[in-house]
Amino acid sequence: MKSIYWIVLATIFFPFCGVAGILESPGDIPIPKNNPQTPAKIELGKKLFFDRRLSGDGTMSCATCHDPENSFSDGLEISLNYPTTRNWRNSPTLIGVGFQKHLFHDGRASSLEEQALFPMMSAFEMNQNLDFMEEEIRSVPEYVAEFSTVFGDSDITRERIAMAIASFERSLVSRNSPLDRFLDGDKNALSAEALQGYKIFTGKGKCTQCHNSVNLADDRFHVLNVEENPEHLQDPRIAATRRFVAKVYHFEEYRTLAEDPGRYLITKDQKDWKAFRTPTLREIAGTAPYMHNGIYATLDEVIEFFNKGGGNGNTLLNPLQLTPAEKRQLRIFLEEGLSGVPTTFIYPQIP
Repeated sequence: MKSIYWIVLATIFFPFCGVAGILESPGDIPIPKNNPQTPAKIELGKKLFFDRRLSGDGTMSCATCHDPENSFSDGLEISLNYPTTRNWRNSPTLIGVGFQKHLFHDGRASSLEEQALFPMMSAFEMNQNLDFMEEEIRSVPEYVAEFSTVFGDSDITRERIAMAIASFERSLVSRNSPLDRFLDGDKNALSAEALQGYKIFTGKGKCTQCHNSVNLADDRFHVLNVEENPEHLQDPRIAATRRFVAKVYHFEEYRTLAEDPGRYLITKDQKDWKAFRTPTLREIAGTAPYMHNGIYATLDEVIEFFNKGGGNGNTLLNPLQLTPAEKRQLRIFLEEGLSGVPTTFIYPQIP
């Protein structure tokens, strides 16, 4: 596997993302020692991922918001929700999630095993009682048999459920995209327009400042001042969710909170106010709408956001002054160059 290194003085050119520049085709997903991958565990995790028993009213599964038909996102501005509530953030794709060091837009979880249980417990997502969920899954003989095969005994716990789901999620990797083939030496892998877009991506567009490495993401958090969606600000259900999450994370002014504080809720560090995790760009053509709140419906809008220097008041981005032709070429690269070879997803039979 080859890498292309863009050697730049970080202190001059890349003050907030560090050295831009290692683009790599995907290798092996990092596997935690306490949760080794096996085909049987991945298959068990796939079944649980699609099982609606994991939600309180039996209407939702993990796949509700992470649909294979939408590159394991859901195509909505903000995620689907438990009845009578509304979510407040966009569903990120799970493609390449095994490469991530931080999960959720605000990085509140550091492992897929930890992350898997959050939506199940969330009052505005799957709203499930985990003690009850364990008993529901234990009542299914097929699951008892599969857990015995995978874990060595029939004990079904929330931790093992999360481990199985995490194993399945680590299997979701986009491979052999035109960019990957180009990085591995096939200089004809990118179309002429996509090649020009690649040059903008790694040059004038400064995209590799943050979108680098295997997953085209730097595993860091940045304040870009993405605009709030006016409709979301006026929805009392979203306001209730925003205040609830802030209250859970001990934000003192939660009752009057009128915007998304981002990672600040997790760290309580003022520099993280409205900071969000850099998302992967792999399979980006299929994961619209974009940004943590789904404010942009198209890649053209996203490119224009960065071209004008980000949101009002941000101090990290400067205008790029891309021409219309350069913006078109960059979009073509994102759409064509970052899409892996299509595979047929085989849905599981839920017991």
